[in-house]
Amino acid sequence: MDSLGEQIVGAFYDVYNDLGHGYLEHTYVRAVQIALRHRSIESSREVPTTVYFRGEAVGEYRMDLVVAGQIVVECKRADRITPAHQAQLLHYLKSTRYDVGLLLNFGPRPEYKRMIFDTARRRGGGAPGEIG
Repeated sequence: MDSLGEQIVGAFYDVYNDLGHGYLEHTYVRAVQIALRHRSIESSREVPTTVYFRGEAVGEYRMDLVVAGQIVVECKRADRITPAHQAQLLHYLKSTRYDVGLLLNFGPRPEYKRMIFDTARRRGGGAPGEIG
């Protein structure tokens, strides 16, 4: 994992170790943003993205965080990371210019997953890849 990704995961564990599990997702999003700021890493919260079909807008979503203009971060509070959570992050990557995303789960046991969606695949319709 790259150093920015490692910094985000470190911030995730800082938050998890301080707050534990049980809070609402937006609480964790705000806490991760604070932890990143303490590491001198900028992030934007509730970043809008629009999904297009044949040139027309068909949906609008808000990503939890975009970190340093490079990585999409989606926070969850669930028993475990599910395929539905992964699909949500993948859709964000497919509908934006971002190639890398981190799914952070503040469940009973902390867990994270790093996902990539290569920009070249966006043009060719290939399958996404996962790392870590």
